[in-house]
Amino acid sequence: MRDNNKGFTLIELLIVVVIIGILAAIAIPKFSQTREKAYVSAMKSDLKNLASQQEIYYADHYVYTTNSTNLGFANSEGVTLGTITVTGVGWSATATHSGTTDTCAVFYGDAAAVSPATVAGAVTCG
Repeated sequence: MRDNNKGFTLIELLIVVVIIGILAAIAIPKFSQTREKAYVSAMKSDLKNLASQQEIYYADHYVYTTNSTNLGFANSEGVTLGTITVTGVGWSATATHSGTTDTCAVFYGDAAAVSPATVAGAVTCG
């Protein structure tokens, strides 16, 4: 005879724990890939903002600048701008993020291509 005890058996609880563990093992790598994409997006956004600020500065002064503070530019959290190199009528810059090993770069005008950028005006990461 069975008592009128209500509740779950130990086997039922173990099955639920195993299912939750499997779901967590699937979900955690997906979240880390999402975080990596967010870091790359922050670097791309910063370089695009830098490009806009450089063009505004050029329109006012007829020269590009190597100093991002002259542009009123502020980095996103975790993003570090590399050296801004100015050549004649062009410039190049790189960006890194503390949360990833990827680097993004952009160049404009007659500036030399900066790895991983290969097309002028296109922000490229790698």
